[in-house]
Amino acid sequence: MRQNRLGRTGLVVSEIGMGTMTFGTMADEATGIRILDKAFDAGVNFLDTAEMYPVPPNKKYAGRTEEICGKWLKGRPRDSVILATKVAGPGGGWFLGPLRSGHTGLDRHNVERAVEESLRRLGTDYIDLYQTHWPDPDFPIEQTLEALDRLVEEGKVRAIGCSNQSAYGLTKSLWAADRHGTARYETIQNNFSLLNRRFEDELAEVCRRESVSLLPYSPIAGGVLSGKYADGAWPEGARFSSYRKDPARGATMTARFINERSLASVERFEEIAREAGHGIVTFATAWSLQHDFVASTLIGATTVEQLDETLAAADLTLSAETLAACDAVSRELRYPLG
Repeated sequence: MRQNRLGRTGLVVSEIGMGTMTFGTMADEATGIRILDKAFDAGVNFLDTAEMYPVPPNKKYAGRTEEICGKWLKGRPRDSVILATKVAGPGGGWFLGPLRSGHTGLDRHNVERAVEESLRRLGTDYIDLYQTHWPDPDFPIEQTLEALDRLVEEGKVRAIGCSNQSAYGLTKSLWAADRHGTARYETIQNNFSLLNRRFEDELAEVCRRESVSLLPYSPIAGGVLSGKYADGAWPEGARFSSYRKDPARGATMTARFINERSLASVERFEEIAREAGHGIVTFATAWSLQHDFVASTLIGATTVEQLDETLAAADLTLSAETLAACDAVSRELRYPLG
């Protein structure tokens, strides 16, 4: 499996990374460990988790995913794995009560508490990549960076990144880091797939010019690109099947990903994949890998068998004609490109 450098750091990761947000709910501990075993044996050395996992969010299980990852890590040489996790920030405060009571912003107090708790659950004395899960627009980015920089200086964190960030937010953070001489965000972890190409509008250019690496999550759009929601189907146990039962949050998210336009796009992408001789899951994952601003695409799984299709993307290079066909579908059914 090909290896790529994260931003301007010395961290080199496999082009496919293992996302773990289902471990502890949709995938039990034993299944999660088997998934990690199989991914590692296939050459995946990059593991991504978060203090607020697993999902669907449940206060009862908050932090459980890091514990599962920690148990798996005990059986491996620590330097054989590039480990990434996240501090939730305000986006996770609504259910982080069991982990940290009170405000969960990205101030020094909460960042320091969060990293200590993550280190304990993961059973390690350092984290390779520590990321802010959501921006904290009401708090000065300079102070967040200073808190994270302190962790780097102490050796608890090797590099820092952000997630779910905007072009303005990323650019402002880079400017602040340069001005104040702190560690800077070397990576950004955002949603990016054939069904969500917003990253290419502005963020991709920021990443290219500033040597920031994208770590795309949901390369198959939360399972929508697999085709399992076609013809009005709502498979039992599937992510969006669960989300739509939550009118407060999940129903809105479900409607964003599953709608007439997205399902029509999936049909067209399936046709292109078939013509190229590939399954849609492998095809969609491979598409994500073929962007110069991507360092490692984060895949997910709830069963060991699901890894076969996503890991196969590492051996697949899509032709220029195939990529152009995908662009044509995106222009027609989503929004203009570039």
